[in-house]
Amino acid sequence: MKTAVIQFPGLNRDRDMIAALTRISGHAPLTVWQTETSIPDVDMIVIPGGFSYGDYLRCGAIAARQPVMQAIREQAEKGVMILGVCNGFQILLEAGLLPGALMRNTSLRFVCREVKLEVANANTPFSRGYNQGQVFRCPVAHHDGNYFADEETLNRLEGNGQIVFRYAGGTNPNGSARDIAGIINEHGNILGMMPHPENLIEPAHGGSDGRALFAGALGVAL
Repeated sequence: MKTAVIQFPGLNRDRDMIAALTRISGHAPLTVWQTETSIPDVDMIVIPGGFSYGDYLRCGAIAARQPVMQAIREQAEKGVMILGVCNGFQILLEAGLLPGALMRNTSLRFVCREVKLEVANANTPFSRGYNQGQVFRCPVAHHDGNYFADEETLNRLEGNGQIVFRYAGGTNPNGSARDIAGIINEHGNILGMMPHPENLIEPAHGGSDGRALFAGALGVAL
């Protein structure tokens, strides 16, 4: 399976994501700079975490308006899988590819620690490597991860099974509505999530709980 990692100024988790995709799939992903207007033929596009454009204006707001985002939109419409992690999730929301918004953490502090995630919907390309209701560990590192949407949107996400991951065991680090940690679009090919599964894929990380997400998405063995 061929993958691509999008790069913006200020992102700092792109190397982590490239390493994870390479180790799990056996193939190094392509890297695509923000000014590109087209993306090579790949099966999955990943927007990694970090601080694009220093988080000026709003997190992800400037990145969401760069040329490469139109190319991502076109690929998404073709059914290509898109994964946004942390700042990548913020960028997908700012681009209108996912509903809702991410606000400051309710503590108004940057949070960097491990949380527990519950698989709210295991029937997606990104979560099929887990069991329904399974709880697994995952690190977070963000200041603006407080997911917000109006009640109608939240109810629609619930009804459609678009909430893929929830913070579990009282570990919600940011005050997200309904403990939401990750959502998917209605067509099921765009996932945004705040935690960093790429940072928990091997023993050197202290565990491999995040590996199943990539193995499921890439269609490879754990």
